[in-house]
Amino acid sequence: MESDRLFAQLYLDEDVHVRIARIVRGHGFSVRTARIPKAFGIGATDEEQLAFAADQGLVVVTHNRIDFEELARQYYEEGRIHAGIICAVRRSPRECATRLLALLNDRTTSEFENHLLYV
Repeated sequence: MESDRLFAQLYLDEDVHVRIARIVRGHGFSVRTARIPKAFGIGATDEEQLAFAADQGLVVVTHNRIDFEELARQYYEEGRIHAGIICAVRRSPRECATRLLALLNDRTTSEFENHLLYV
């Protein structure tokens, strides 16, 4: 999954507040969500969402740590590539966005690839 983009683009799964997307977009980053505008859709499984994000080169942001840790392990064992997974502790949208922005400003797209990160 070679990308020529310097900055990572995010995909927020359906349990991540859309306000986070608005804040991060306001700082010039590309963010798609399962909610608005619909990138994949509400009700998709975690596996479907990760596959969609991987295909699109999007880093997944989720609060669902346990399931996405398992998916990251499966991808690793199967030699599959994803653009990255960020597990975010439930915080206020502003604080979560601030932590995401720190990561986005500190890493290139390739530094997210196949990594599981926590904020």
